[in-house]
Amino acid sequence: MSTPETSRFVRLRVELVLEVDDEDAVTGAALQAIADDSGMPEEERTHTESAVTEDTAEALAYLVDPFDLVSEVPGVELHQASWSSERIDYDPDSPDWEDGEQDGDEDYAEDDEMTAG
Repeated sequence: MSTPETSRFVRLRVELVLEVDDEDAVTGAALQAIADDSGMPEEERTHTESAVTEDTAEALAYLVDPFDLVSEVPGVELHQASWSSERIDYDPDSPDWEDGEQDGDEDYAEDDEMTAG
């Protein structure tokens, strides 16, 4: 009996809901990180500064890097990452948040079905 080949690649899905109680602090941290990035082209810097200043969710997306989440995990190498942020209405008492069926989870199930096999 042969052992079926398994992929060494793992898709890890993480969903975070953050409460921002100091938008100025988040925006300031993002602007400082942009200023500290000496390799960023000036045109991109101007666009990024504008985006993080106009929307705290964009500032968070700039500050949160998936690489940072796994860079210290032994035995893994990050090959691809994508992430986004958006403002949401959040009700911690909503049954939608308790059963794991938050907006978008249906899409992941479809992705799994398409890649299974």
